[in-house]
Amino acid sequence: MQQEQSLNMNLSQHLAMTMKLQQAIQILQLSAQDLKSEIEKEYLENPALEMEYGDGAGENQGELFRADNLSALADYLGEDASDFSGGFAEREHVFESAAPVSTTLETELLEQAEFAFADEQERAIATFIIGSIDDWGYLTLSLEDIAKTMEADVALVEKVLTVVQGFEPVGVGARSLSECLRLQAQKLGIYDGLVAALIDKHLTAVADARIKEIAAAEGCKPAEVQMAVDILRKLDPKPGSAYGGEAANYITPDVLVQKTPTGYQVSLNDTYIPKLKIAPMYKEAADFDKDTQKYISKRLSAASWLINSIEQRRSTIKKVVEEIIRVQHDFLEEGHASLHPLTMGDVAEAIGVHESTVSRAVANKYVELPNGIMALRKFFTASLNKSSNGEDFIASQAKAAIEELIKGENPQKPLSDQKLCELLQARNMELSRRTVMKYREQLGYPSSVKRKRY
Repeated sequence: MQQEQSLNMNLSQHLAMTMKLQQAIQILQLSAQDLKSEIEKEYLENPALEMEYGDGAGENQGELFRADNLSALADYLGEDASDFSGGFAEREHVFESAAPVSTTLETELLEQAEFAFADEQERAIATFIIGSIDDWGYLTLSLEDIAKTMEADVALVEKVLTVVQGFEPVGVGARSLSECLRLQAQKLGIYDGLVAALIDKHLTAVADARIKEIAAAEGCKPAEVQMAVDILRKLDPKPGSAYGGEAANYITPDVLVQKTPTGYQVSLNDTYIPKLKIAPMYKEAADFDKDTQKYISKRLSAASWLINSIEQRRSTIKKVVEEIIRVQHDFLEEGHASLHPLTMGDVAEAIGVHESTVSRAVANKYVELPNGIMALRKFFTASLNKSSNGEDFIASQAKAAIEELIKGENPQKPLSDQKLCELLQARNMELSRRTVMKYREQLGYPSSVKRKRY
């Protein structure tokens, strides 16, 4: 019987510890924005917590206090945290979540329709047409279907559509790509000659960069076709895509990195995250009865674990980023091409934690660098291969080299993927043609045939 009770006790303790560890793990992988929400949620659920906004919590909050030492724990949690800004105090790092006012394409068109149509039936048809325009700005129904639904003549529907096609953005209400481009070209006064021919007859050939074929069909020089294509590419094939009903999402960096005379300094961007401390009434726990003290103890234990989980999160993230910055110093100084091979296992070994801890520490988090904001995961790169001189070359360096070669190529004789392979091999980068093609496409460059200029 005694053995059975002991077994049950051990299982219960193990379960409780697992739940706490799960909370600590969850806290670690939260972004700064999500952590703020989690803190506010815990504050509402635990009356022992008191929350205030202001400067971020201090970096050295001391050892974990036991829940049975209520007085010391309450004093500890009630202390004002010291500032850890480390040179960032003069900068305001509260990133507003508010987005600029936006409107949907449908709303924009309906507002224009109110002024364009005095006739009630025409306005009703226009409203139906606008409701049938997709997010790219194209009409998704035929004139016949609209006429049947609205119990109107096709001629009247076409008349209304012509007016709608004159609304902003130019090209809206088109039923095909060619019509969309035609509407824009007409508005700009360039629907003539080769431009008109490309829109009406050669869009497929333009997409495939068959410049010589178009020139032969139109009886002109390839260079003239190239000029017309350049003009055509300035038109918008998706005029409605600039509109959207949802507010833009802004990235709030979780970590700040600033260059100082002595090197790069790392700090957490948690000035807008509320601080937690014990509510004043819980500091007098000794005056309560035993049942109340037991309840307070449980609440303080939960509060203590939360506070320390948050502090452990801060400490871990800071150590991880400091190690990343140490290894990737050349990247900060020279750019993406100087990114060194780095795995999460490397960082874990350097700071003495498990690799999974590093993975959680960088999950969903961004760092603000002197030259912009970057996802922490972007710093981790696997080795691509070993060169003849024993140095590691990584995918990012290969991409940087490919981009450099393409930017420096003769536009009249662009480099093929095979030629890029050969040039990379001369730099001790052994890549297959297929890999070069993949990296080129990831960089946003079309094939050599489509890059050719005449």
